[in-house]
Amino acid sequence: MTTPTVTPAATPAPSVTVFRDVRPFGSDRAVDLVAVDGLLVERVPDGVEPEVVEGAGRIALPTLVDAHIHPDKTAWGEPWYSRRQADSLPEYVEGDVDLYRHQGTPLADRAYRLLAHAATRGTRAVRAHVDVAPAYGLSGVTGLAEVRDRLAGVLDVQLVAFPQHGVRRTPGAGELLAEAAASGLIDAVGGIDPAGFDGGADGEGPAQLDLLFGLAEQHGLRLDIHLHDGGERGLGPLREIAERTRAAGLAGRVVVSHAFCVPELSGAPLTELAELLAESGVGLTTVAPSAHQVLPFRELRAHGVKVGLGSDGVRDSWSPYGNADMLHRAHLLGWTTDARTDEQLADCFALAADGGAELLDLPPVTLAPGSPADFMLLSGECLPQVVIDLPARELVVRAGRVVAREGELTA
Repeated sequence: MTTPTVTPAATPAPSVTVFRDVRPFGSDRAVDLVAVDGLLVERVPDGVEPEVVEGAGRIALPTLVDAHIHPDKTAWGEPWYSRRQADSLPEYVEGDVDLYRHQGTPLADRAYRLLAHAATRGTRAVRAHVDVAPAYGLSGVTGLAEVRDRLAGVLDVQLVAFPQHGVRRTPGAGELLAEAAASGLIDAVGGIDPAGFDGGADGEGPAQLDLLFGLAEQHGLRLDIHLHDGGERGLGPLREIAERTRAAGLAGRVVVSHAFCVPELSGAPLTELAELLAESGVGLTTVAPSAHQVLPFRELRAHGVKVGLGSDGVRDSWSPYGNADMLHRAHLLGWTTDARTDEQLADCFALAADGGAELLDLPPVTLAPGSPADFMLLSGECLPQVVIDLPARELVVRAGRVVAREGELTA
């Protein structure tokens, strides 16, 4: 009996690109960055003819991560919408519904427009919070899942099903959240102010956390909970979230967004809380809204707390501001925190690059061999000057492939 000959499958040729004459941030000389199959390596493999992209001496910076954005709400690129005054969270929520009903462009198209723009500005990943409520059903979840597919390979999108209207104060919202959790379309379950806005008529805030942690454990999802409340109304739930995270073994999978109660602390109380969050594995995000609400990110990170930076809403019913440009957000963080030295400005950039990557469990971009070939090229002197002057992102690279050039997607 003759043994059949098996011809081994041909090994595909590696994808190799040399980015010639670029200056990695922190370096004063130009080098060639070599990308092989999405990672940076020391040299071009033998026998390979690489593609060459000229850097012309531009500075190379890591791409950025938007750890908190609401692309389903955006009116960016739409006709001007005149916002009405809102003085409370319920009034802002009503404004969301009003704008949603006035939008002429489908949600998925608006969200794609915004996130594609973010990618051209050097963002490699976002955590997108998507409203789940009876007023919308799961339209935001399905719409953003479509956008995620359209931008695959250009922008990584994590989806959070976010009950902006509350699960206790809005009948049917909890059931929709459970449906979203079971859909296979989302990465995380969201929550909102379990002791305040969504405390319920009985003020029994932990009931919301029972639902959220139950869904996360049942479906293997992450958690990302908005916490706007100050004082003990915010600190109490934050401590409880930390304790529940530890008990459920969810370290590294739970984030609290905004956490406006934390900037109120200093000294020993801040240290005590930071140590609790670090030990339990609960991360935080800030959006640099104002000097008194921005998180003390340097102190928190010094204690081992993961902290990310985000855009929040972009030209939505809450605010006419925003542009989904994370380099600009790092600039605003510097402005808000009165950053003046090179080190302080570099810290602001690092929060947009490394902080968000840690929260989303993405590999860090160091521009050293072994690093993901995810970077942007721009004309500038040094990192602090770039944070201040915000030069154009002339080239954006993901996994060694040019995905945007001069503000336009190429992929």
